[in-house]
Amino acid sequence: MVAHSVAPIPLGNATAVLQYALIPVHGYGIAMATAARMLDGEAEGTQARFLATGEPIPYGAQPVLLAESTLYGAMCVEEMLRSWGSLPKPWLVLIADAPARPVTDARYIVRALEGRLAGVARVPYLPVLRAVKGPWEALQHKDVQAAAAKLRRTLEGR
Repeated sequence: MVAHSVAPIPLGNATAVLQYALIPVHGYGIAMATAARMLDGEAEGTQARFLATGEPIPYGAQPVLLAESTLYGAMCVEEMLRSWGSLPKPWLVLIADAPARPVTDARYIVRALEGRLAGVARVPYLPVLRAVKGPWEALQHKDVQAAAAKLRRTLEGR
């Protein structure tokens, strides 16, 4: 588990437009990279970007935890929230790792954590992620574009 500082700091006008501060709770792969592009769109890292290890959450940015929908992912989210502190509640984006529901224990942990989260958004299993070179290629597919639009609507409260 990589520790991040969770103290917000003002960073001036350069990052004032950052909307989502992304924190992968248990690793980085094509699913996490694609979720980041889904939230950033064409903004080239100005709307959503991953925080570096130990980097504070920029003032005004919504923290977003990214995890796969496995039991291990749910346990990592729980561990991250133990040290979260008094910052604004983060969103949790659960990315399906298989074309099936998460196991019972993972669903239970996420349900138990909902009070400590701003919300939970779910990204469905996207089989195309197994066959693309990167997130830019994944976003050329209609099912990924639809999942991206739904994810942005969910986080924006629409």
